[in-house]
Amino acid sequence: MSVRTRLTLVYGSLFLITTGALVGVTYLLTKRTLDAQFAPRAIQISGRDTGPLPLTLDQIAVLREQAEQGIAEQKAQALQQILHGSLATLVVLGVLAVLIGYLVAGRMLRPLHTVTATARRLSESTLHERIALDGPQDEVKDLADTFDRMLDRLHRAFDAQRRFVANASHELRTPLTINRTVLEVALASSKNPPETKALADVLLGNTARHERLIEGLLLLARSERELRDVTDTALPDVARSALDQVEHLAEGVEVSTRLGEATVFGDPVLLERCAVNLLENALKYNLPEDGRVWLSTGRENGAAVLRVANTGRPVPSYEIGTLFEPFRRLRGDRVRSAEGAGLGLSIVRAVAHAHGGTVEAVPRDDGGLTVTVRLPAR
Repeated sequence: MSVRTRLTLVYGSLFLITTGALVGVTYLLTKRTLDAQFAPRAIQISGRDTGPLPLTLDQIAVLREQAEQGIAEQKAQALQQILHGSLATLVVLGVLAVLIGYLVAGRMLRPLHTVTATARRLSESTLHERIALDGPQDEVKDLADTFDRMLDRLHRAFDAQRRFVANASHELRTPLTINRTVLEVALASSKNPPETKALADVLLGNTARHERLIEGLLLLARSERELRDVTDTALPDVARSALDQVEHLAEGVEVSTRLGEATVFGDPVLLERCAVNLLENALKYNLPEDGRVWLSTGRENGAAVLRVANTGRPVPSYEIGTLFEPFRRLRGDRVRSAEGAGLGLSIVRAVAHAHGGTVEAVPRDDGGLTVTVRLPAR
């Protein structure tokens, strides 16, 4: 139950208990008063001027019994009327108390609804909004002010992150681009000895790996932020574009596709990068001979699905969770940088979460993995 409902029940219960006790006390006091006022007394029956009436003792006893019976009936009727009236009043006032308690609880909780609505509206692009709650400096006002101060810190942190990503994109790529250009010129020059060209070729490979690492880090940072350029995107188109980009890696590997219709609302560039990373992993970590990759899209249980499966080495189930961590590879290998930076599946998970989806990896019985990305379908 909501806080408003619980408060209403508490208000109503306390009111019913107190008013019930009040009705009980009033009833007992009234009964005691009536008993005291109408207590049996000696009845004297006399004539006016002619002396005592000729009544026998039996007649006097009958008259007294009838009088006492009439008094008891009147007293019972009076108590019954009081009790019925009190109970009716109790019911009416109880209903009114519950309604008033419900309205009062809503009024008291309205500032909390303001805090909740503001928190739901907040995103990376709307962190400038504040609650700015007016009213007395009570507990709710303290909560709203604390929330506003937290938003100030978050806003500064996100601004710092955006500036860092923008600066890193320029400061890290520029030197590597210059180095790659110098090395390519050195390789193309006929004046350099073979030893220099061999060294330049090695350095050029290292530079390419560093460029891929930086690109992966920047892409991971972007995919973990709020989506901005979103549109209706067909997953089959994303899968075909990703296949074209990894075609050079598919030599000796049979790729099977089954592209069913599925549309999601998201960033096409990030979704394409997600599919590319899945295919790159499936092709790189495959069998040297008779390797296979299965790529499929479609809808399952109301969700859009992108699934990539491959043959390869057996994957222990206890290592599945670590594969989605940055810089982690199968069996904890962090050294084989020639195979990649270890960011592929981390980016896949970040992209899936940014689109409100999930990613799941399951080992195949014959070796390799089946990775499934589920996204909200349009």
